[in-house]
Amino acid sequence: MNDLHDLSALEQGELVRRCEVSPGELAEHYLQRIEKLDDVGAFVTIAEERISTCARSLAVKPVGESPLFGVPTAIKDLNLTAGIRTTFGSAAFEDFMPDISDNVALSIEAAGMISLGKTNTPEFGSPCYTEPDVAPPAVTPWDRTRGAGGSSGGAAAAVAAGLVPVAQGSDGGGSIRIPASCCGIVGIKPSRGVISGSPMYGDPVGLGTSGPLARSVRDAAALLDVLAGRRVGDPFWAETGSYLEACDRPVGRLRIARFIEPVIVEVPVDPEVERAWSDASALLESLGHEIVDVPVPLPPEAVPTFETCWAVLTALSVVPPEREHLLRPLTRWLTERGRAVSGPEFGLAIGAMRRYAAQALAALAPYDAVLTPTLAVPPLPVGAIRDDADPARDFDNQKRFTPWTSAWNVTGMPAVSLPLHWTDSGLPVGVMLAARPAEDELLLSLSAQVEDAVGGFTRRPPGW
Repeated sequence: MNDLHDLSALEQGELVRRCEVSPGELAEHYLQRIEKLDDVGAFVTIAEERISTCARSLAVKPVGESPLFGVPTAIKDLNLTAGIRTTFGSAAFEDFMPDISDNVALSIEAAGMISLGKTNTPEFGSPCYTEPDVAPPAVTPWDRTRGAGGSSGGAAAAVAAGLVPVAQGSDGGGSIRIPASCCGIVGIKPSRGVISGSPMYGDPVGLGTSGPLARSVRDAAALLDVLAGRRVGDPFWAETGSYLEACDRPVGRLRIARFIEPVIVEVPVDPEVERAWSDASALLESLGHEIVDVPVPLPPEAVPTFETCWAVLTALSVVPPEREHLLRPLTRWLTERGRAVSGPEFGLAIGAMRRYAAQALAALAPYDAVLTPTLAVPPLPVGAIRDDADPARDFDNQKRFTPWTSAWNVTGMPAVSLPLHWTDSGLPVGVMLAARPAEDELLLSLSAQVEDAVGGFTRRPPGW
C-alpha cells in the first residue's frame, strides 16, 4: 500500500472526501516527514499552533467544493500570514509578525487547505537562488550540493522532497519556473491578473504573480483553481475558469513557435538543455502539433528597461533605516540602483516595457504556444551564482542562468516549466511552454497532454 505522500494531492483530497483520512492526520503525516527529512532547506517557519487550530476546524466543517479540501500545503515567506512569522527572506525582518493575511493565504484557507508553514525564499524574492541569511540554502533533493533555484526555492524543494503535495510560489522573473526546473517538478506562472495581489498590490509594474508548484500538471491546476480569482480593487484581472477541468479537454492541432537563442544575455546553452528542448519539440510533433522556428520576440533593448523596473521594485521593499545594514550586498546594490531612478524615468521605463511586450505579443499572435528551455544549464552548486563581493557580477550570473524566463513576465503570458529531461547524473532539466495572455486553460490542456504522453511525471528523488 502506498504511503500518503506517494499519492497525488488530488488523491489525498479524495481520501478526505471519503472520510478515509482526516485533514489532521494528513497534516501530521507531513509534519513528521518535515521533522525527519527537511535537509533541503524547504521551511523557514512551521505554523504549529495554526495547523492544530485549522485541522480541528476542518474536522467539524462540511467538505468544501475544492478537491484539495483538507490537503496540506505551504505558503512562501514573501506572503503575509496573520500571526505567523514572515521574514521576506531577510534578516531585517527576522521577527516580523504580520497582523493581516494576503489574498494567497486567505484563498488557501477558504479552500479548506492547511498551510504547514512558510517556505524558504531569498531576500525579498529577488535572486534566482535561495540562500538567505535567515535559513539554510534551499537545495534540490536530486543533489543536495546543488541549489533549488529561486526565488520559490523552498516551495519547490518541499514539493520535490515530498514534504507537502503542492505549494504556492511567486514569479516576477521566473521565480516559480526556475526552481521547478531545478527540482524536477511542475511550476506554473499564470497570466497577469489571474491571481489577485490584494491587499498590498506591491508590484506596480505587473511583472509578478503567485502560482502553483506540484508534482503533476493536474495537481498544479487544482491549486491554481484555489488561488485564482479577482478581489474588489484589483488593478487588472483575467477571466478564470476551471483549470483542473481544462487538463482533460482535447487540445486539437496547435501551432507552436520555438526558439532556443537566449533572450536577455548571450550565453552558451548546455548540451543537456538543448537536448531537452529538441526532444520536447519531437514529442510535440508526435502529438500532432506543428512546430515553427521563430526569432526571439524581444529585442536586446528591452533588457535594460526590465532591469530598471526590477531595481525600482527592489527599492520598494522599504526597510527601517536602522536595519538597512542587515541587507544582503545584492539587495543594497539593487536598492541603490532603484533609488537613483527618478519618477519620470520609472514611468518611461514602464511605458517602454509595455511597448516591447506589445511587439512580442504581436509577433507571437499567430501561434498557440511557445517552446523554449527553462534554464541555460542544469542545477548549479550552492554558491555558484551568488557573489557578495561583487553584486553586479552576481546579477550577471543570474541572467546567464535564466536567459528566457523573464520574457513572459514582461508580456504577462502564462508559462509552465515541465520536468521532461534528466541528465545521466540524475539532474532534472525543465522545458518551458508559454501561451497567449489569458489562455491559461489551453496551456494546461497542452501540458497535461504532454504529461500523459510520457506516462506521467513519476520520478522521485533520493531519500523519498
